[in-house]
Amino acid sequence: MKNKEKSYSPLSGYLMLLLLVGLLAGSALAAKTTATPGFFIAGGILSVLLSPGFFVVNPNGSKVLVLFGAYKGTVKRNGFFWVNPLLSKQPISLRARNFDSERVKVNDKIGNPIMISVILVWRVKNTYQAAFEVNRYEEFVRVQSDAAVRKMAGMYPYDNFDEHQSEVTLRSGVTEVNQALEQELGDRLGIAGIEVIEARIGYLAYATEIASAMLRRQQATAIVAARQKIVEGAVGMVEMALEELSKKNIIHLDEEKKAAMVSNLMVVLCSEKDTSPVINTGTLNQ
Repeated sequence: MKNKEKSYSPLSGYLMLLLLVGLLAGSALAAKTTATPGFFIAGGILSVLLSPGFFVVNPNGSKVLVLFGAYKGTVKRNGFFWVNPLLSKQPISLRARNFDSERVKVNDKIGNPIMISVILVWRVKNTYQAAFEVNRYEEFVRVQSDAAVRKMAGMYPYDNFDEHQSEVTLRSGVTEVNQALEQELGDRLGIAGIEVIEARIGYLAYATEIASAMLRRQQATAIVAARQKIVEGAVGMVEMALEELSKKNIIHLDEEKKAAMVSNLMVVLCSEKDTSPVINTGTLNQ
C-alpha cells in the first residue's frame, strides 16, 4: 500500500552463518572423499553468493529492503540477520537529531528586517516515506525548515511597542510562536515521514541596518512608560496630601495656594534629580 511502512522478518544471521560453514565443510569433505574438487568449488561459489545477505541492525537503526524496485519491508529489530542477497538494504537511522538552521534575514509582519534561526529536533517515523517520497530526506528537512521559519516570521511582528495591544509577537509570545512553528514544520515534513519532536526559535534580532534605531525606540518607549507611572503615582500622592490636610484641619488653603502646593509637590516627585529646598522665613504670602 502506498505510503505504508511494513515490517519484514529476516532469518537469523547466526543460523545462516552456521549453515554456510557446514556447507563449506561438507563440500570440502565430499571433494576429499571423491577426489573431485568440483564439490568444494561449488560450495565456495554458493557461499560467496549467499554472503551479501548478511547485515546488522544497530539500536535505533533500520534497513529498508527493496527487490528490483519493489519495496519488501523494513527491518527495525536489532541484531544479526540474513535475507535474500538480491535485496538492496538502505540504512535509515531512527535516532533523534538536532538541526540548527542558518540565520536568515526576513521581514516580520510589519516589514521590519530581522535575523532569525530555528532549532529543530526531529527523527524518522515512517521509513517508507523517508526513503521513497522525497529524494534526500535530510536535505528536505533543511530546506523545509528554512521555508517554515520564513513564513512564520512574516506572521508576527518582532515586538509590540504599544503595551495596550495584545497581539502575539516573536519576542514576547515564545510559547505561541514555537507551537505555530512546530505545527508548520510538522505539516511540511510529514510527507517525508519525519516526526517533529521540538521546534523553537534559536536566534532573533533586528537586522544590522535598523538595530540601533530600534534600540533607541525601545529605550524611548520604556522611558515614556516609566514617566507615565511616575506621574500617576505623583498625582495620587498630591491628592492624598490635600485630602489629609483638609480632613485634619491642619491648614486652610485657598485655590491659589493649593495650585502652588501642587506645583511644588509635582516638581519634587517627578524630578529626575534631588530637589534643593528653599526655606521661606517669612509668611506664606511671600
